[in-house]
Amino acid sequence: MLYKRILTIQDISCVGQCSLTVALPVISACGIEAAVLPSAVLSTHTAGFTGFTVRDLTEDMPGICDHWVKEGITFDAIYTGYLGSAQQIDYVARIFAETGKGVTIVDPAMADNGKLYPAFDQNYVQCMKTLVAKADFVVPNITEAAYLTDLPYQEEYDRDYIQKILDGLTALGCKNVILTGVSYAPGKTGVVVWEKGSYAYYEHEKLPNSCHGTGDIYASAFTGALMRGKTAYDAAVIAADFVLECIRITAKLDNHWYGAAFEPALPQLIRALGE
Repeated sequence: MLYKRILTIQDISCVGQCSLTVALPVISACGIEAAVLPSAVLSTHTAGFTGFTVRDLTEDMPGICDHWVKEGITFDAIYTGYLGSAQQIDYVARIFAETGKGVTIVDPAMADNGKLYPAFDQNYVQCMKTLVAKADFVVPNITEAAYLTDLPYQEEYDRDYIQKILDGLTALGCKNVILTGVSYAPGKTGVVVWEKGSYAYYEHEKLPNSCHGTGDIYASAFTGALMRGKTAYDAAVIAADFVLECIRITAKLDNHWYGAAFEPALPQLIRALGE
């Protein structure tokens, strides 16, 4: 059995069920070693909490990379999530080049619902384009994809608009696209898989409630499934079904507003992987 190692690079929100507190357990549940590089440490995530603390770890990243290179440490896949600055994007590109020996997966976590997150601007978008260009798989939502391709964000769209997004992302240099939150019909949403110029779409129920951190859950589950040998399409489906179950579970909980209760759904993910 080939035992693979994934490096995931994103922040730690100590409370809030997102970023590394999602990626580490989800990847581990997929039966894969998860190595981490925290880009920052926050007491909580920033959506709904106030007075949170933040420790930026940008300046630690080059030294960590230097040590890995000295020790000959490499990774079968590198998966990035929320990165706090353009400088961090530059450091991650170096980590790709010096420690990556396999798949690169970029979740350009920077926008949603038609808007950039408050910490980011157009300069950050331009820098993110350079990282997307190095990705084997990019996993954006429609807002992020629109920013990356300089297309106007649309809440209502057709297949032609989605195709323009796919063409624009691959024109940046990324090889394959997993586009989330694509809805062609009322009450439905899904995932577009654009792999080697081939289009596939997995449609599923659109639940009335939403949860913070589901993008992180999705990207982590997709990465884990892909590295377990699933095809990109099958990994996209497994991740989508897993996120749906997380949202269903969360809807049954009282006052669980800050994240998605993914832990009770981990057995479903494991079963889907064929364990």
